[in-house]
Amino acid sequence: MDDDEVWEEDEILDNATHCPSCEEMTAHDILHEKKVGDGADFKVRCTECERVHTVVFRPPPPTNIPFILTDGPQSNRVVLVVDADEEFVVGDVFEEDDMLWRIHQIELRTGQHTSGETAANIARITALRTDMVRVKLTLTRGEDSTADVLVVPQETTFTGSHLMEHNGETWRIRAIHTGAGRTMRGTVQAPDIKRMYLHEPPKGEHFAPRTPRERRQAWKEGRLGFNPNPERPKEHVKKGVNPNANRGRSKKKKRK
Repeated sequence: MDDDEVWEEDEILDNATHCPSCEEMTAHDILHEKKVGDGADFKVRCTECERVHTVVFRPPPPTNIPFILTDGPQSNRVVLVVDADEEFVVGDVFEEDDMLWRIHQIELRTGQHTSGETAANIARITALRTDMVRVKLTLTRGEDSTADVLVVPQETTFTGSHLMEHNGETWRIRAIHTGAGRTMRGTVQAPDIKRMYLHEPPKGEHFAPRTPRERRQAWKEGRLGFNPNPERPKEHVKKGVNPNANRGRSKKKKRK
């Protein structure tokens, strides 16, 4: 019998446990179950040799692990009660206080760091919040620039050249730096942003219509206020030119 066949047989065993007589893992029938605390004692019979024996099952004792939960610039220490045999791995995500956290670092009782270990051997775990993202900002007003941070859900996106509200003011996204380069028009997800550059938007008079065409469009869009009977702006006509006279002469030529 090769290894594949042995594995195949192990897969179909019912209530498999070690038999003291067979000295191997065999299937068993459960004859009686007695609750003991959080565990139980099982009286079982081996299906191979019919040996009756007792299997004692006890859940692993709980242990306390300090977690350093870091949310942006703030870090809080909490102690969580977990099973001693529970395994923790760097990169795993768990929920605490209605927020998601990703394991960043695991420190053993020996002071060493590891990528994964059972709770009984862990001294401390550091985790970072994952459902919120800190976006670094550079705000430029005239010749002055200041740094700031914006905390947003990780699914948030930003688009270059668009307007956005920040601290009660309106800013224009001048550029978005992703680490691989900058974009002035593209849309970038918050986790991919290294820094976002905001400029104070132009004043209102910058957008005031200057030409007749711009004024007509402004009336249509309501940017000049409500006017039930807007007057069409007069087009500029060069002095000494009579457009009607030109039309009249052209008609006479057609009659000939």
